Amino acid sequence: MSAIHPVHPPVEAVVFDVGKVLIEWDMRLLFAKLIDDEERLDWFLANVVTQDWHFEHDAGRELAEMVAARKAEFPGHDALLDAYATRFAETIPGNIPGSHEIVRELAGNGVPLFAITNFASPFWHGYRAGESLFDLFRDIVVSGDEKIAKPDPRIFDLACRRFGHAPAAMLFIDDNAANIASARALGWQVHHFHDAEALRADLAARGLLRPETADHAAAAVAE
Repeated sequence: MSAIHPVHPPVEAVVFDVGKVLIEWDMRLLFAKLIDDEERLDWFLANVVTQDWHFEHDAGRELAEMVAARKAEFPGHDALLDAYATRFAETIPGNIPGSHEIVRELAGNGVPLFAITNFASPFWHGYRAGESLFDLFRDIVVSGDEKIAKPDPRIFDLACRRFGHAPAAMLFIDDNAANIASARALGWQVHHFHDAEALRADLAARGLLRPETADHAAAAVAE
């Protein structure tokens, strides 16, 4: 008996998340250079520069205000908090293997590309200036610019208005389950990202890319 493949509605546009889908990101990489005691490093990331606190910046809180408030709350950590503000590039060690190749192939196939990213505005614009991959995207909704962050439904509604496609005609790709659930509830087609190989298989099943081949695999490793 042959395998039964799911039937997907036509996709007019593909919408990517950025962090952990296109680029690797880990706050620990920066602070491990500055804190040489593992226990103290764990404490600092659990209490001072936390994921929740960083998310406030992604959602549009002003960097200078939030850093000043954190310095007052945690005296003696000024230099580390200044590093958060000025050395964010060191939290991005490289690209997710295979993902950039997929973006370029989709663009080469004429697929409209967009992105919705939770990214603090100054950090995004500093990073974007040096990354030509995003020249292939027709529009990018950045949470820090809009002061709305995923999984808030409002950012998906904003993206629909900006991108000019109905939710059901777009495929949204994200590594975060809450973001995927929010988009799905609004009628988007979704792909919960784990790795480029699974994403390629999904895109191939939708007729947007050719299936994985040995040549593709070799190119992804070399990327």
